[in-house]
Amino acid sequence: MTVSAEAYLATVTSTMERVAAEQRENVAAAADLIAAAVRADGVVHAFGTGHSEALAMEIAGRAGGLVPTNRIALRDLVLVGGEPADVLGPKLEREPAVAHRLYELAPVRPSDVFVLASNSGVNGAMVEFASVVKEHGHPLVAITSARHSARMTSRHPSGRKLADFADVVLDNGAPYGDATLPLPGGGAVGAVSSITAALLAQQITVEVVARLVAAGDRPPVYLSANIAGGDEHNAELEARYAGRIRRGS
Repeated sequence: MTVSAEAYLATVTSTMERVAAEQRENVAAAADLIAAAVRADGVVHAFGTGHSEALAMEIAGRAGGLVPTNRIALRDLVLVGGEPADVLGPKLEREPAVAHRLYELAPVRPSDVFVLASNSGVNGAMVEFASVVKEHGHPLVAITSARHSARMTSRHPSGRKLADFADVVLDNGAPYGDATLPLPGGGAVGAVSSITAALLAQQITVEVVARLVAAGDRPPVYLSANIAGGDEHNAELEARYAGRIRRGS
């Protein structure tokens, strides 16, 4: 395969089309869970580590997205919990113990729903966090790479993976290793998981809003803060969820 921008575009396009087709039913199932939570005054908590943190940013606090959304991040240990932690190091996402503290720091209520993203689906913090979420009885949507996860051994003491805990699992379609264009000397270039995960996140959001509209509700949706009236609109809606949603961590 040629290594070029055009080849990458063709690969991304075909992967997105495949993911959209294969995950249609799972997108609908995830939207059902989230719409039910929002209608019950619940909040959507999104969590991802490494590059999967982009998925949480896609769901929480984005223009055109739902207002009742809260982004959880490893840096919450420092910024919210005031605890020393190497949040920029590569090893913290493999530590199961941090999951319990992250859940404690999140302003969680019983009606809330969780969306967790991990391309590999095997790191200790993410798997333990999924376990904690289910122990507390919350609905859980997982976004992961089925092909990558299947070839990995769990890094959690239980031997389980993120997908094992989820009520709905969405496959982001990424290959093992994420990169898509093979290089002559070995390895590959051109990762796709962030792009396909963003597609799934936006599809879920759109489907949730469609369900709210069909139920006769006014969807609590963000306007861009960079258009006239955006700040005022957003502040009014955010006030309904005061103390339950965070944007800046």
